[in-house]
Order: sequence, then structure tokens, then C-alpha cells
Amino acid sequence: MAFDVDLFVIGGGSGGVRAARMAAARGARVALAEQSRLGGTCVIRGCVPKKIMVFASQFRETLDLAPGYGWTLGDGAFSWETFRARLDAELDRLEGVYRRLLEGSGVTIHPTRAVLEDPHTVRLEDGGRVSAAHVLVATGGHPVRPDIPGAALGLVSDDMFTLDRLPRSLLIVGGGYIACEMAGIFAGLGVQVTQFYRGAQILRGFDDEARGLVAEALQERGVSLHVGTDLLCLGGPDAVFDLPAGERPPEPEGPSDGPVKVKPTHGAEQVFDAVLFATGRAPSTKGLGLEEIGVRLGRRGHVEVDRYSQTAVPSVYAIGDATDRPALTPVAIRDAMAFAETVFGGKPTPVDHEALASAVFTQPELGTVGLTEEEAREREPVEIYATSFRPLRTAFAERPDRVLMKLVVSRETRRVLGVHIVAPDAGEMIQLAAIAVRMGATKEDFDRTIAVHPTMAEEMVTLREPVRRA
Repeated sequence: MAFDVDLFVIGGGSGGVRAARMAAARGARVALAEQSRLGGTCVIRGCVPKKIMVFASQFRETLDLAPGYGWTLGDGAFSWETFRARLDAELDRLEGVYRRLLEGSGVTIHPTRAVLEDPHTVRLEDGGRVSAAHVLVATGGHPVRPDIPGAALGLVSDDMFTLDRLPRSLLIVGGGYIACEMAGIFAGLGVQVTQFYRGAQILRGFDDEARGLVAEALQERGVSLHVGTDLLCLGGPDAVFDLPAGERPPEPEGPSDGPVKVKPTHGAEQVFDAVLFATGRAPSTKGLGLEEIGVRLGRRGHVEVDRYSQTAVPSVYAIGDATDRPALTPVAIRDAMAFAETVFGGKPTPVDHEALASAVFTQPELGTVGLTEEEAREREPVEIYATSFRPLRTAFAERPDRVLMKLVVSRETRRVLGVHIVAPDAGEMIQLAAIAVRMGATKEDFDRTIAVHPTMAEEMVTLREPVRRA
């Protein structure tokens, strides 16, 4: 059978674009459909705008530190409108870069939604149909709201980059990395931030010692953090929540542009200018026709794939956040490269997702690679090397900030099983530490490395005695 294209990619995010370009570079005829904006979550409504907002929010701390270094400054004022215009222009520029890269690779772009009719036929929402030898699902994920009354009044992370104005007060519901990053950003921009998390400590799944220090830092920066607390319902500023049993108030149609009253599981009802739900994300796989053609979906809606990204339908593959792999942009890009090499390069290439480095862009940042102390203790006897101290930059200005450097080491092999850093620019440091961990470096390899002084990172190679063994 002759197909219109060799590859049809559904989704124009980082993974989908990389797969399309690499397949085209290997001589494949490629088409790609994206119903929203090229660049996907990372470029348009995730990593890139978030990091730019982190930068914007850090200037308040710089202004606060300046007098301690002898500077006399006037009152700083932040203009959300000016910043938004610059941010929008930058995202437009980046989307244009993605478009030019695809067009320059010879990829046909369909700016519309696409669904699968059968294992080799893609139906476009504008009425067209394209037959393909292979189909790649790279649709990413989306934020979800909890199933509670009035949830539609709340915002999700996508909305935070397009606000018309800064709220004076913001309630953030959630304790994952998105919730904590947003708390730091908006507190830094001068918003009164409250954070509810139903668990005992934020950043579940990260090293306990590191997450504890991040929680302290959030509170020192003005975030009112309440753990063990969740929301029961939301309403307008005059809402009455004590309705008869089994009765729910009318559901709002969308996010509120005015004050929102909330009823928490603990404490009194409160009113906020805005509420942000950062309570998780789900794969964007609904309504793509996947199950109808035999592709298996997991409980959360993720596409089930093998180590080569192939589904139960041989012609259909999936990568990135549409699968159950770690929801990180570099993972989606590496998946895309492996897919192209496997299908169009003639070299079956699985992706190793072990010992992934990641960074949480809180303030200070949390960088991590490998096993947490808790995970390592369950596997084998370990030694923990750690130090927490006041960094020179803020200590000189008499600020209480603290940072953490931590190594988790196997007592038997001496390999460094995990590295955890809580500090400014921890993301930059952990990228380099990840190379050592992936190469199997031992504690003695770290010890033989001469320090760079004066830096925070030098503590990683000067930790001589373990603080505990387990």
C-alpha cells in the first residue's frame, strides 16, 4: 500500500517536533498536526515562560540584598503589563523558530486537531485525511482540576502566563513542583501567597531533607504554607457553603475574574483574589481514537508502550508525557531521538530513564539526581554526607538563607547513588553532577577532585565524614 507520508506526528511540542525533524533528516516524508501552538507545554505554557517568570521574581530579593552591600536604591516597582508584553513577544518568537525548523526540514504542518481512524489513517478536524506508514502520538499532558464544587472558578498553571493583572492575594492548592515554583514566583512579584497541601510535606518523592529546607525557604519568603490542608469547595465572594446534604451549588462556567471564597478542610472560610490548582497533570490522549484501534491506555490515560516507544498497534508509537515516562522535556526529546533512530535509522534504540537529573525552580532551587536517602536505605546500606550552611552572598547581607549539599553513598561499592542540592542555581550544578553519577563515580572520585573556591559547590568535594549511616 502506498501511503501519503512515512510518518504522521500528532502533537507539536518538544518531542513531536524533534521526532519529525529527525525522521525527515533520514529521508522520511513527514507531516505534523498541532491544534494549539507549536512548541507545546514547555515552550508556550511551561518551562520557558516559567523560568522567565522566576527571573522576574528574583529581582525583589536582589533589591532587598543591595543595601547590605552598600547600595542605596529607590523603591522598586514591578509592572505586570510591561512584563507580559515582553513575555508574549518572546513566546511568539520561539514559536516562529519551531515553525521555521519544521518547514526547513520539509515537514508539512497541519494547524488543526488530528485523530486516528485506523492504524494508518489520520483524520484532521478541518476535514482532511492523511495515510501514514507510522503514526507518533506526542500530545503531551494537561493540568487537571480536582472534582470539588466550584472547581471551575480556579485557575490552572496554563492560565498563570496570560493573567491580565496580578492578583493581590493568591491561594495555591498543591504541593508538587509546579505549586512550589508558582508560590515562589508570585511571592517574589509581591503577591500575598497562601499554599494548601493535603500531605504532610511538600514535594513528595524528593529527598526528605531537601524538601524540608525548601518548605522553610518558602515560608521565609512570605508564603503562608499549610500542610495537611485541602479544599472542600469554592464559590463567589458571597457564597454560602452550608447547603442541605446532597445538594451542590450551581457549577460555574469558568475561572473567576473576581474574588473567590474557599472552604478548607481545616480552619475558617477565606476569600482570595485568585485560586490556582496545581494538583496534577494527565496525559492528553482522550478522544484521539487510540483505544478504538487497539492501542492500550493505562489507568491515568497514558499510552502503554514498550522500550522502543511502540504500542500494541505496530504502526503507532508514543513518546513523552503521553506515556507513563517521567514528564520532563528532555525525556520527551530523548524519546523522540530514539524513536527516529529505531524506525527510520535502522538501529533499534531504547531509552535509559534511570538516574535522571531534574531541577525544581523554587527559590532556592532544588537539584536532584539518583536515589533519595529514603530510597537508597531500602535497597542497601548507605552513608550520608551532607552539609547545610549560609552562603556567602546572603550571609554577608545578614540574611538567614541556608543551602544544602548532600551525597548518598553505597557502603559496599562506594558509588555515589544520589546527589541533592538546595541552593541558588542548583539546576546548573546538578546537570554537571549528573555526569559523575551516570559514570558511576565513587565518593573517593569526588574526594580526589580539588575544590573551586569560594563557591557553594565546593562543598560537594570537601565532605569528609558521613553525618549518618543507614
